[in-house]
Amino acid sequence: MNKKLSYLIGGLGLYLVVTGVSFMGFSRVNSEGLADISGLDGKSPKTSVSPTPKYKVDPSLPKTEECPLNGMKYTKKEEEVWATRRPLAVMIENTEEARPQSGISRADIIYEALAEGWITRLMGVFYCNTPFENIEFAPVRSARTYYVDYVSEYDALYNHVGGAGRCPDDTVDPRAKALCQIQNYRIKDMDQFGIGYPDCYRNPDRLDHPVATEHTMVCFSENLYKIAEKREWTNVDDRGIAWDKNFTPWKFIDGSPTDQSAVNTVKVQFSQGYEKYDAEWDYDKASNSYKRKTGGAAHLDLTTKEQLRVKNVVVQLTKLTGPVDEHGHLLYGTIGGGKALIFKDGKQIMGTWSKKSRIGRTQYFGPDGKEIEFNRGLIWIELIPNESQVTYQ
Repeated sequence: MNKKLSYLIGGLGLYLVVTGVSFMGFSRVNSEGLADISGLDGKSPKTSVSPTPKYKVDPSLPKTEECPLNGMKYTKKEEEVWATRRPLAVMIENTEEARPQSGISRADIIYEALAEGWITRLMGVFYCNTPFENIEFAPVRSARTYYVDYVSEYDALYNHVGGAGRCPDDTVDPRAKALCQIQNYRIKDMDQFGIGYPDCYRNPDRLDHPVATEHTMVCFSENLYKIAEKREWTNVDDRGIAWDKNFTPWKFIDGSPTDQSAVNTVKVQFSQGYEKYDAEWDYDKASNSYKRKTGGAAHLDLTTKEQLRVKNVVVQLTKLTGPVDEHGHLLYGTIGGGKALIFKDGKQIMGTWSKKSRIGRTQYFGPDGKEIEFNRGLIWIELIPNESQVTYQ
């Protein structure tokens, strides 16, 4: 009996060891079958914070401090907090199944471009709203190379779930290897595969309908900033370099509705035959903002239950190449220059854009060659290749 019991205990112990090793190996593989490379030092620090915002702001305090990203005014107390941090860029998917997303209304700037399958993907840049709330981001998805170029403008933390192309992967076009670039460029990588529960985790019950596993990842702003602090990525990095050392803020004004005939509707078609991802912006003169629809339906933020509104819509015309490999990866021309249509105050401005290098700031200019003055508030940047894909009236 004792001998059988020994065999049983030994067998159970072996099973637990093998299971544990298998789990660790599996957890190092991302959603695209690629091993995790997050954290250049191999560390995976974890932290947890309360859902309750850490910083309280008295609403009676004067809002005197300008956000360097979108010009919104905040209190001195909030500025004192964000001054200790750097911007946080988050990849957020936009499949119809995954909507509505969480947290996107709290971004300072949002970029939108196509990913594989002619489905758009979003990247929100969060900074000045972060001091007073623990923002839930969902669903977080994988990195793409053209977004890496925009992350580089802010020397931002980059939150994503895996991505396209490790350096040794011969099946991915070298130009599309986002994970390889993150490693080589020393991006402040917040890959979820180096971050565990409760800072990032899969929540299958986030929406009122079942969704596939890849649509369920949630992460939290305050948690991510705590992890970044452990990695010595605050307002300065582990080499003591400030994130805004070479950053050039855009110009901002308060803005006011046009007295002339307004451009009331702006429509952006990303891909013919994929109308569920068309973007539409309806101008609201009373608030001097643009209300967003996606696929013909009001685009909501799940957290606020309100339709997304922005103060500025930028349609940036740039070269689109691809698919360039067997995975269907696309490439955008982010560096260089071209046309840009800027919508604000109910009017349209035909301008241009320029970005001189990967880490250089994208700048926007009007027909007179002067830099665009954006209205204070959320800025949404749409990337498309052809002017025929945008209509407005």
